[in-house]
Amino acid sequence: MASRLVRILPAWSRVRLGSVAGARFVSQTPSPGAAGSPAVSGLSPAEHNDDHGHVEVSLYEKNRDFHGFHKDPQVDVWNMKVAFFFGISVAIVIGGTFIHYLPDHGMRQWARREAERLIKEREAEGIAVLDGNYYDPSKIILPSAGDEE
Repeated sequence: MASRLVRILPAWSRVRLGSVAGARFVSQTPSPGAAGSPAVSGLSPAEHNDDHGHVEVSLYEKNRDFHGFHKDPQVDVWNMKVAFFFGISVAIVIGGTFIHYLPDHGMRQWARREAERLIKEREAEGIAVLDGNYYDPSKIILPSAGDEE
């Protein structure tokens, strides 16, 4: 079986590829219109006139690092840095303070304080701290045997 596969494999690759094996699909000749044209042309958007005849110029064309805070590039960068510094500082400081002063989640601290208070109260009265009965058995009213239906 393996000997047959070794004999068929080279023939199968020639059949499958056929005449495509040595062909290149990239044109090697330059197109007639590309002889003297620049590599990149006409990528800037067309200038538009508004109602008053003024030419609208994109701020991105003047300042490639435009952040949207001001038309002047230096003021734009300064305003961006100030906005991000104070924005992040306020988020961290005020956000951290807010989270710190949130109420006790799940009332864990309250439950511990209440348990400590009950332990001190029971020790002062001389009662056992832990009792086997969850409820006081003297306060539980059970139905009589004849009331069951």
